[in-house]
Amino acid sequence: MIFQNRKEAGQKLAQKLSEYSGRDDVLALALPRGGVPVAYEVAERLKAPLDVFLVRKLGVPGHEELAMGAIASGGARVLNANVVGPLQISDAVIDRVVEVEQAELERREEAYRDALPEPQIPGKIIILIDDGLATGATMRAAAMAIKEQMPKKLIVAVPVSSPQTCKEFETEVDAIVCAATPEPFLGVGMWYRDFSQTTDDEVRELLRANRQRTRPGNGV
Repeated sequence: MIFQNRKEAGQKLAQKLSEYSGRDDVLALALPRGGVPVAYEVAERLKAPLDVFLVRKLGVPGHEELAMGAIASGGARVLNANVVGPLQISDAVIDRVVEVEQAELERREEAYRDALPEPQIPGKIIILIDDGLATGATMRAAAMAIKEQMPKKLIVAVPVSSPQTCKEFETEVDAIVCAATPEPFLGVGMWYRDFSQTTDDEVRELLRANRQRTRPGNGV
């Protein structure tokens, strides 16, 4: 399955989440930035509110595309032992990367959320959405932070994932929904015709559009 873009990917993913449509205890949380256009489509079809959950990948210095872990809102930190150990990455190096990414996480928190309060997670069915899963480090950090806030149920949902990572999440969250698990996987971007970067402005526009539709009195 190759998706035209994140919008189409979100529409396809929403079809696999239809059992959660119209419930007042469902909250869609997106991992910015690429997860937001996907999650917007899901939230629209489920008639659910949408918010963001901030996570930053910790890239190996000099090889930033390689994730040695991730941090998330609420102070959660996940390290990938399969990267940190073999590369003998010191605590001091990790701490320096965390400091940089923490500053960016806080900047995005302020930029995206229009000074609104944090989303209410306790007792909710949380559908945590990104545009795909490769190693899963970023999603694990988010899932760990969310579980600490006692949701009723935590569902991770993505349009495309490596088969191994999708299977690993079966034991880490209440449910995992991967619309496609191609083999060989080759990377998330390989399964989108248009995988251009989502901008901060697009994130804000989609969040505002969802808030407009889900505001009390709008019939959602």
